[in-house]
Amino acid sequence: MEVRHLELLRDLKERGTLGAVAAATYRTPSALSQQLRTAERELGVALVEPASRGLRLTWAGEILASGADDVLAALARVQAAVDAGRGQPTGIVRIGTLPSAGAALLPAVFERLAGSRITIELEDFDLAEADYAGRTLDHDLVIAHSLAADVPLGAEGLVSRVIAREPIDVAVATGHPLAARTALEPADVAGERWIAVPRGFPFATILESVEAATGAALDRVIEIRDNRLVESLVARGVGVALLPRFSTPRGDYRLVPLRGVRAVRSIVAIGRADRVERHAVRAVLDLLADVGAELNAEG
Repeated sequence: MEVRHLELLRDLKERGTLGAVAAATYRTPSALSQQLRTAERELGVALVEPASRGLRLTWAGEILASGADDVLAALARVQAAVDAGRGQPTGIVRIGTLPSAGAALLPAVFERLAGSRITIELEDFDLAEADYAGRTLDHDLVIAHSLAADVPLGAEGLVSRVIAREPIDVAVATGHPLAARTALEPADVAGERWIAVPRGFPFATILESVEAATGAALDRVIEIRDNRLVESLVARGVGVALLPRFSTPRGDYRLVPLRGVRAVRSIVAIGRADRVERHAVRAVLDLLADVGAELNAEG
C-alpha cells in the first residue's frame, strides 16, 4: 500500500469527484485514473466504481480513505521528529483565515517569524461557520471562529486549538446616546437599527440571543460581512453593529461591552492531523497560541 494511493482515496472521498481532485492537485483526471488502476492492481480489490457523478468509492475504497488520516498523521509525526532533530523548523505553511482574526493575530506572527526558515502563504475568506472546515483541504491551518463552541461547526473530526477568546462589542457612533455607557444589556439595544451579518455567520447568533432575551425582533437595516464597511456605516450613524474587540481599529465610533448574552467568540485554528503534525506547522500553531494569549491578557 503506497501513501500516495491513500492520499488520493482520501481526496476523492473529501472532494467528491476525480475532476475536483485533479484541479486541486494540479494533475489530470487521466493521470489520477491511472493511479487508481495501479492501486487496485496492487491491492487486488476494486477501490472505485461508476456512479452518476463519475466515480464513487467501493467498500474497500471507503475503508482505506477513512483510515488514511491516521496513517498519514503517524508518518507526519515521524517526519516531524526527524525534522526537529535537524533544528530550526523549515518550510511553507499555508494559512487560511477569516479577516478579522487574521488582523488581530498575524502581524505579530509575521514579525516573530522574521529571519526564520518558515514561509507563510496566506489567504483570507469570510465564510459561514460550517464552511471553514472544508478549507483545511487546501491549507495547513485555518483560523476560524465560533460563538457557540470551542470547535467550529463541521470541524469535529479535525485537530483544533483555541487561539484566543475575543469579546464581541456593540459599536455605536461617538455621538450616539449609548456611547457614554460602560456596558449594555439586551434591552438597551433591542430598539436600535442594526447593521447585521447574514444569518449563519457567527455574530448572527448574538443578535438572535438578544431577540430571545427581549422577545422583540431586531430591525436589521443592512446585512453585510465586511467589518471595514460596517465600521464606516456605524461611524456615519446608519446603525449600530457588533464588532470584535481585538481587531477593530479606532474610529468615529465606540465599542461598548454587551452583557446578559454570550458575546465572546472562540478563535480556533483547525487543520488535518497529517498537516498539523509537520514541524513547521506546529511551530506556527504555537506562535498563534502565544499571540492569542497575549491578546487575552491585554483585553
